Amino acid sequence: MEEPSRAWTLPEANEALPWVREVVARAQQQWAEYRAARGKAAKLVRQNGHGLVPADPGAVRSCIEELATRAVVLRDVGRGLVDFPARASDGRWYWLCWLAGEPTIGWWHWPDDGFAGRRPTSELPD
Repeated sequence: MEEPSRAWTLPEANEALPWVREVVARAQQQWAEYRAARGKAAKLVRQNGHGLVPADPGAVRSCIEELATRAVVLRDVGRGLVDFPARASDGRWYWLCWLAGEPTIGWWHWPDDGFAGRRPTSELPD
């Protein structure tokens, strides 16, 4: 995992969710409009095995960049899958994982485990 520009704590990430929800909703709207205009030419591609992003990221680039300014990663525009980098006390990086529609961040995973390896935040690493 590339060194993120910041580490989020669970409380900080949950506090940022209103902003993240708004940006993700805009990204989803922009993607829907792009798909409507481009039809079958609008494709999603896998990103780091975690999710799907537009093959032409210009459709949601401003939202991806807005999230990136605070080290938040939009993994899957369709599902609204977002990861926040966090750091265990031993220095190891992990992701706090949120899906659009979830009221709070309830999951986390190691970078190599991806979405399929999500664990509840009640089991965060020390």
